[in-house]
Amino acid sequence: MLKKIGIVLGVLIAIGGGLLLYNHYDVQARGNGEGYDPSVKILRTPDSRFDALTDFPFEPHYVEIQDPALGPLRVHYLDEGPRDGEVILLLHGQATWSYSFRDMIPIFTAAGYRVIAPDLVGFGRSDKPADWEAHTFAASVRWLTATLQALNISDATGFLFDWGGYFGLPVAVEHPEMFSRLVLNTTTVPRANSVMGAAWVAGWRRYILKPEVFPISGMVSDMTTRELDADTITGLDAPYPDESYKGGPRRMPMMIPATPLNPAHTPNQLVWEQLAQWDKPTLTLIAESLATQGFNPKEFHAQIPGTAGQPHEIYPDKGFFLIEENPEEQARKTIEFIEQS
Repeated sequence: MLKKIGIVLGVLIAIGGGLLLYNHYDVQARGNGEGYDPSVKILRTPDSRFDALTDFPFEPHYVEIQDPALGPLRVHYLDEGPRDGEVILLLHGQATWSYSFRDMIPIFTAAGYRVIAPDLVGFGRSDKPADWEAHTFAASVRWLTATLQALNISDATGFLFDWGGYFGLPVAVEHPEMFSRLVLNTTTVPRANSVMGAAWVAGWRRYILKPEVFPISGMVSDMTTRELDADTITGLDAPYPDESYKGGPRRMPMMIPATPLNPAHTPNQLVWEQLAQWDKPTLTLIAESLATQGFNPKEFHAQIPGTAGQPHEIYPDKGFFLIEENPEEQARKTIEFIEQS
């Protein structure tokens, strides 16, 4: 009996050790893209890259925040609708920027809401720290916090998509005055809480970091159920003239805490625990294909008191990027949620 236990323990230790090494594999050779110049700390996408976006008629706005290591960073945001309207804050995720909300914004503003949609640092028209190692989970949360403080965000409805929730939920529990309610769209609090999750993250890292060219529009295309048109592909790729501009997107797979060794695991676990006190109205929207994988909304429903009794939605026959697949439905559902809560 003891021998069998010893064998089982040995196998588990071997699997665990292998998984730790596999998960913390770091593709340093693929880290900074071709053209990376270590003497250039910050990259800024030329405005000319956005001139061809005929489906994005919004005026750019900018705010400056400070980073202790990098200095000033210029952050782009959209500000649409009536100045005195209730604020809807739209936060994008991986491979996207405020462009992906282009079809939702007119619906919100027509209903009388003011829409603020910043581009995360490293994305869209915001400044891009060139070295991928400058992009950490903690830094991204810090950058987002500084951005929302500079924009005087208060009592907003937060629409948090993907990494917009990864970074936005830590901000929400630390600064609850910024949000009156939350819409959680295909997002989670990433933490090392399952072996299956660790295996998925490890595979995802290898899949997404293997190509010489890091996919932007290609990632969105692969994870939607409809074909992207040429204008959408142009819009998604516009912020990245070459691989050297993709430090943020390239680093994100390595920032997901698949095991407790990742520095984001412990603070994110604390965020998850703090969400047990979040009683403000909270809605979950997700595709059925994701709800049975790493984004099960029932975890939020069990953890967040504010989700009780809300009109949550699971969409069949949809992919990851709901904001590209059925943006009108996402906007309509959000407005109904605001009016009912």
